[in-house]
Amino acid sequence: MGNLQKQDLDWNFGKLPARELSGTTRGKNTKAHARRIAYFASTNRAKFTPLDMKTLRIIAVIFLFVIFFFVADSVAVGQDIADKRNIRTGWEIPTESYSDQPYIVKTNDGAWLCGVTTGVGREGASGQHVVTMRSTDQGKTWSEPVDVEPADGPEASYAVMLKLTGGRIYAFYNHNTDNLRRMIGDIYRVDSQGYFVFKYSDNHGRSWSEKRYNIPIREMEIDRQNVYGGKIQFFWNVGKPFILDKAVYVSLHKVGGFGYGTFTSNEGVLLKSDNILTEKDPDKIRWETLPDGDYGLRTPPGGGPIAAEQSYSVLSDGSIYCVYRTIDGHPVFTYSRDGGHTWDTPQYKMYGDGRLMKHPRAANFAWKCDNGKYLYWFHNHGGRFILEHPKRRGMAYDDRNPVWLCGGIEVDSPKGKVIKWSQPEIVLYDDDTWIRMSYPDLVEEDGKYFLTETQKDIARVHEIAPALVEGLWNQFDNRSIAGEGLLLELPKKEQAIPKQVEMPELNSFLVRSGQKADHGTKDLRTGFAIDLWLHLKKPSAEQILLDNRTENGQGWCLQTTERGTVEIILNDGRTENRWDCDPGLLQKGKLHHITINVDGGPKIITFIVDGKLCDGADYRQFGWGRFSPNLYHVNGDKMLRIAPDLKGKVKSLRIYNRYLNTSEAIGNYQAGL
Repeated sequence: MGNLQKQDLDWNFGKLPARELSGTTRGKNTKAHARRIAYFASTNRAKFTPLDMKTLRIIAVIFLFVIFFFVADSVAVGQDIADKRNIRTGWEIPTESYSDQPYIVKTNDGAWLCGVTTGVGREGASGQHVVTMRSTDQGKTWSEPVDVEPADGPEASYAVMLKLTGGRIYAFYNHNTDNLRRMIGDIYRVDSQGYFVFKYSDNHGRSWSEKRYNIPIREMEIDRQNVYGGKIQFFWNVGKPFILDKAVYVSLHKVGGFGYGTFTSNEGVLLKSDNILTEKDPDKIRWETLPDGDYGLRTPPGGGPIAAEQSYSVLSDGSIYCVYRTIDGHPVFTYSRDGGHTWDTPQYKMYGDGRLMKHPRAANFAWKCDNGKYLYWFHNHGGRFILEHPKRRGMAYDDRNPVWLCGGIEVDSPKGKVIKWSQPEIVLYDDDTWIRMSYPDLVEEDGKYFLTETQKDIARVHEIAPALVEGLWNQFDNRSIAGEGLLLELPKKEQAIPKQVEMPELNSFLVRSGQKADHGTKDLRTGFAIDLWLHLKKPSAEQILLDNRTENGQGWCLQTTERGTVEIILNDGRTENRWDCDPGLLQKGKLHHITINVDGGPKIITFIVDGKLCDGADYRQFGWGRFSPNLYHVNGDKMLRIAPDLKGKVKSLRIYNRYLNTSEAIGNYQAGL
């Protein structure tokens, strides 16, 4: 084998993960190993004999040959999933292995340009760098990646791009220019320090300037308190730049230190340039750090030390809206009315009805759409169960699956325009509940909406159903009753609700596949919804509202609980699942509207009570619950028994053979009895 040693092959091959991988992930790891071998061979050409080089080329070809079969397998997996909310149905954005912040700008020649931080290792590993690639078919296929910074240079990370009207594109990112390999405290992750820099492209992202340019960052209290006393600043960025009043603003997240949970404190600032839109010479571009004063955007008074990953939107009156993550169990928002110099006292983010939103330590982004309305990405759980957790810095990173989307509209306030936020819908999920998708971007084109996301190994593009988006924006005024998929509606005209009625058959969740060689499981990803008006004289436990269970318990049931809630029980004769609404909502002698959604895509149950989606409030971290992915169906007795021992009355009942969107359930409530 000439000079080629076994340890050389070990370094290049590494070890494919022992965990079971999807076809796409297997293909990505194979591709990463092939690229690693090619890079290793090219940088060590002088060391090896011609025989060594031939051996490495053969190995790389074998890896690439295997990719074909793995990618074909992954495509088949994606095509077999009927629910386009499942992230595995998306179009993959090619990366080396690690994939972060797949953000897109539309170039002046009509392409999508995606910038991504990637590398053959994990997040923060040596070799992490920034690349871009182009797509001319709305993200279905991509050109070969172009290095903004090479993999064999110092770490380059977390790029965001801005396209100017004339076509020039700027990429702003972290760069470990001094090639610092270890920081005080034996911190070896060096991708969140160094210099904040930019390069530019004048040919729609086909190549980038050779020279990079540093952006000065004003020192603040959080910098002086770090282990270097501010001589070295810690920072990174995920927020996209924006333009306001002929100036450009670039987000930056300052870091106070490193420890458990990676970053121990954060504050958000803006880097403003008042001449980048007109100045062609990058050396002459001016920058200032905002807000004024010695500290950036923090949590509300009394809040925790993490205030990071600020996302900005410009409102129609020129106000700046900002939302960001914390470890307090809630996202934070604030407004600036003077171009970022000063900000309102930060508050925890709320729905339009005034309830606090819940969110973990994860990216939560707001985007302004072409129609002047807004969309908001978050994860809809948290509250005091994160805030009070003894290890909240670390555990708050979990449960970024599923993704929920809210719609926002501008309304007037005494200080100016503000955003009123709808209640959320599930927009994306993965069957593996430990998968954490995040760092998204929104793209609009030809009346379509697209989201990008990454779970740090695979980045993808997803087209989002326009009806879901429009429903969010129309939610406040929706007073229509959903008709699609309606199986049963009671009472019939001029009749009372009967004590029992023939129960329509509901769709199965799982069936035996007739297409697979082993005739294994086919997940139909169906669902159903129960929608009723209810009057309770006394919300005591175990009152049956609806029941079609057989003697062995197979079927479904809706009943009251000792917590003063209503719960649904699902049973296929093999497994039983249950979930209930939030406590404290059902009141004695009051008419209530309840919608129960059983969504067979993400396998999630939601309750919407009197037009409000249950989020757990202070009773639990999650207002939504998961049911077993092995539940076949919930068809039981042929008859549905209605309120057999209820202290009260079911006034109205609708059963659907599909799940309802949150917006549809709210529409049913707002339409009235």
